[in-house]
Amino acid sequence: MSFARKLNSLLLPFSILSWLGLLACALLYAHPTLFGQAVALPGWLLLLLQAIFTTAVFLQERVVSDRLRGLDFIGLLRRLVLGPGLLATACVGLHLLQQLIRQNLANTSSLAFTAIYTVNVGLFVVLLARTTYVWRSLVLFRSSARLRKLWNWFEVLLGVTLLLRLFTWSPPFGLGTALLGVLAAFGAYISSHQKWVAYLSRRQKLEAVLLQLAVILSMAVFVFYFLHTSQGPQLLAPGTQHDFLILNAFSASFFAIMGLLVTFFNLPTAGVFEQKREEILSLQRLTQLIQRGQNAEEVYRMFFDSAIQTVEADAAWLELDSTEDEYVGQHYHIAPEQALAIRHLLTDYNLGHIEYLNNDLPNSSGFRNLELPFGSLIVMPLRSSKRQYGSLYMLKSSTQGFDRENQSILQTFASQTVLSIENLQLVQASLDTQRVQDELKIASAVQDSLIPKNLPIDNWFEISSHALAATEVGGDFYDFLHLPGRRLAVLIGDVSGKGVTAAFHVAQMKGIFHALMQENPLARNEREKFPVPSKFMAQANNALARCLEKAAFITASLYIIDYEHGGFVFARAGHCHTLYYHSIKEEVSYFRTAGLGLGIIRHDGYEKYIKNQFYDYNPGDVMVIYTDGIVEARGADQEEYGEERLQQMLERTYYLDADQIKEQILADLNEFSRGQPMHDDQTLLVIKFKASQPEPSL
Repeated sequence: MSFARKLNSLLLPFSILSWLGLLACALLYAHPTLFGQAVALPGWLLLLLQAIFTTAVFLQERVVSDRLRGLDFIGLLRRLVLGPGLLATACVGLHLLQQLIRQNLANTSSLAFTAIYTVNVGLFVVLLARTTYVWRSLVLFRSSARLRKLWNWFEVLLGVTLLLRLFTWSPPFGLGTALLGVLAAFGAYISSHQKWVAYLSRRQKLEAVLLQLAVILSMAVFVFYFLHTSQGPQLLAPGTQHDFLILNAFSASFFAIMGLLVTFFNLPTAGVFEQKREEILSLQRLTQLIQRGQNAEEVYRMFFDSAIQTVEADAAWLELDSTEDEYVGQHYHIAPEQALAIRHLLTDYNLGHIEYLNNDLPNSSGFRNLELPFGSLIVMPLRSSKRQYGSLYMLKSSTQGFDRENQSILQTFASQTVLSIENLQLVQASLDTQRVQDELKIASAVQDSLIPKNLPIDNWFEISSHALAATEVGGDFYDFLHLPGRRLAVLIGDVSGKGVTAAFHVAQMKGIFHALMQENPLARNEREKFPVPSKFMAQANNALARCLEKAAFITASLYIIDYEHGGFVFARAGHCHTLYYHSIKEEVSYFRTAGLGLGIIRHDGYEKYIKNQFYDYNPGDVMVIYTDGIVEARGADQEEYGEERLQQMLERTYYLDADQIKEQILADLNEFSRGQPMHDDQTLLVIKFKASQPEPSL
C-alpha cells in the first residue's frame, strides 16, 4: 500500500472522530446542563476542535490522487456538484426551509438545532475541501513546475489565513484588508492558468458554465444559512466560528468564479486550439487516403468539407477543370447561378485561377451589382507546377470575414490535396503496369518532388546539400521554411524502413511541418508566433501517432536559425548529432543532446524527452547536418565511416565554402566505401555562416 493510501486510511477515521468530538463539544458548549450537572466548556476548545476537523478533512482530500481522469473535466465537475455538493446543499436547504417555515428559531428544539447545525458544518467543510482540490486539479492541468510551486504557497497562505479567523485576535483593519487583497490577487493570478478550458467543445463549455454556477449557488446557500442561523437565539457557538465558515464559503466561491471567468475569456483560445487540431487531423486524413487506395473524388470531398469546417465558411463551391471522372465539383449553401455569376465576374477582371481575397464585396465594383448576400470572398486555386486542377471558392456573410490565418490554412490544404491527387494518379498508373516496380518508381518520383530544388540564398549564410537513396525509394528527407524576422527553419529526418510506405511518411512529415510552422495569432510577441523546436516535435509526435504503423518511427532534428541576431535553437528527436566548427575556439565538436524518435512514445508524456538547445554562432562557423547513412557507410573491412572520421574531415576543410566542404566530405566517403554496396540513404547538409555578416536592419 502506498504512503498516500495509508495516510488516507488513517485520516478518514480521524476526521470522523474529530467531528464527533466537535459535535459533543458543541452540545456541551450550547447546553452546559445537558447531563444534569453544569459543565462550562471554554470557547477556545470548540474552536480548536473545529480547526482540527477542518485540517483533517483538507489533508484527507490533499493526499487523494489526482481526481482528474484523462480529459474528463466535465465529469470531474459533475462528480463534485452531484456528490458532496448536492448532499450538503440539500441538507442545508431542508434545515433552512424548516426554520423559514417556522419563522421563529425559538420554536425549534435547541438541542436538535445544535446537532443539525454541527452536521451542516461538517458537510460544508467536506464540500469546501472537495471543491478546493477539484480546482487544484483543473488549475494544475499540464502546468509548469513553477505554477505548482506557487499553488503550494497559495494553499498554505490561504489555510493559515482561514484558520486564523477562528481566533479572536486579528490584525489591524488596514493590514488585514491589505493581506486579503494580496491573497486574492495571488489567487486570481494562479486561477487564470486553466488550460483545460481550451480542450472543451462548445457543448462542454456550456455544461462547464452551468456546473460552476451550481458550485457558486451551493456556496451562496451556505452563506445565507450561516448568516441566518448566527442571529438565532439558540445558537451559542463563538462568533469567530461564523466568520471562519463564511470566509471559507467565499474562498470556495472565488475558485468557481475565476473558473467561470476563464471559461468565458478563453473561448477565443479554445476556438483557435480546435482550429489547429482540426487542420492537422485533416492533413492526416488527406495523406492517409493515399495509403488506403481511395479515389480522387473522396480526396476532393474531404478537402472541401475540411476547408469549410476549418474556416467556418457560410457558403462555398469547388470547381474542377477538365477531368475524366464524373465528379466535377460541388456546392455548399450557394445557388449554381450565383457561383457562375461570381466566376464570370472574376474572369472579366482577369482574376480567374489565381489566389484572390476580397473582404468587402458590397463596396467592390462589379460585386456590388450582383447583389450577393455575402460580404467576403476568398479564392484558392488547386494547381501544381505542371497543371491547373481547379479552384476553391469560400464565402462569408459578413465583411472582413477572412484573415491571413484562413488564407494560410487554405494554402496548406490546397497544396496537400494536389500532392494527394498527383500521388493517387501515379499509384493508379502503377496498377496498370508492372505493379511492384512501378510503385517504387512512383514513390521515388514523389520523394524527389518533396526534396527542395532551390536552396535558401542569403547574405548571411551558405547552404549546400546532398541526397542519395540506397534504393529507388528512401526514407531520408529535409526541408526549409523562411520565417518572419530573418529566420530560417531547417528540418532533416529519416523514416524507419524503405519503399513506398516510407515515401508516404515523408510526405506526411512535410505536410505536418508546413501545417505546424504557421503563425499563431494569439502570440504575445514576435518571437512566440511560431513553435520552438521542442514544441514542434511534441505536436508532430501527436499528429503522427494516429498514422504511423506500430513498428515505425521517424528521427528528426529541427533548427530555427535567427541569422540577423546571430543565434539558433534546435531540438533533436533521436536523430544524428550535429557536427559544428567553432570559429572563435577554432575547434570541431558534436552537440551531444538528448532526444527520442517520433512515434516511439505515442502519448502526451513524449514532450519531456525533447529539449531545446540554444547557441550563438559566430561568423565563419560551420554546421554539418546528416543522416546515419553517412557515418554508417562501410569500408572494405566492414568498418563504419564513423563520427570521428567525419569530424576530422571538417577539421581539414572548415575554411572552404559550403559546397567545397560538402564535396570534400563526399569524396572521402566514396573513397572509404569504394566497391561496397550502399546500405542506407545518405543525406548531407552543410551550412556555413559567412565570415562577413551584413549589418542588422534597424
